[in-house]
Amino acid sequence: MSDMRLIVAGAGGRMGRALTRAIADSKGAVLAGALEAPGSELLGKDAGALAGLPANGIKLSADLWTMSKEADGILDFTVPAATIANVAIAAERGIVHVVGTTGLSASDNAVIKSVTNRAIVVQSGNMSLGVNLLAAVVKRVAKALDESFDIEIVEAHHRMKVDAPSGTALMLGQAAAAGRGISLEDNSERGRDGITGARKPGAIGFASLRGGTVAGEHSVTFLGPFERLTLSHLAEDRMLFAHGALKAALWAHGKKPGHYSMADVLGLADI
Repeated sequence: MSDMRLIVAGAGGRMGRALTRAIADSKGAVLAGALEAPGSELLGKDAGALAGLPANGIKLSADLWTMSKEADGILDFTVPAATIANVAIAAERGIVHVVGTTGLSASDNAVIKSVTNRAIVVQSGNMSLGVNLLAAVVKRVAKALDESFDIEIVEAHHRMKVDAPSGTALMLGQAAAAGRGISLEDNSERGRDGITGARKPGAIGFASLRGGTVAGEHSVTFLGPFERLTLSHLAEDRMLFAHGALKAALWAHGKKPGHYSMADVLGLADI
């Protein structure tokens, strides 16, 4: 099979530049296009040069329809509005769409899933091997421990992150809720302040820290009578997410239309 031709969405951003470097460093994939928002001052810039690589002749453009004509997939770590706009074009072109965007609403996710009867979408709140293994373990532990163990999720990210809790924290919360057989939406506590009253039995708590240049830190703590168990993951460089997204794209190439996750990519879906 020839190299997979990939478009990087948000190619001028930090994650977009990391994705460009990951493609350049890997076998089996080539950069086919670099997408940036309309009106961006980076339009027309060379994607390779922006990523700290030799110039590759691929200029940042806002025209996904044109660049996707010769592409096999798109790596999308942007913002919800951009991702939803990209979904329709990727589905129309029949290309793989790897979605790492966080902060998506329930209606956004419904739009993404609505195209998967004809499109291949791999979506995850986190593309790293370690985090997805952590989620599998969290699900198992939550199933093993009863409600006498409270669950608290703490995450930390750099000062520029705009959504909270992080997509990874929510993914871990979903894993814990699945282990307990409950709905996360109906059993979560966020942003405690003032006289909140006693903790609700069975609730899953979230706390978000923002500052500095933290790539991503997540911990899930099970607090029981007289003991605590903490499971955690520390990301040292966003390149791990870029390589995970690239792995997902290569795995999805040639798959049947559907909505997949990194658990599927890593063979963890049945855990």
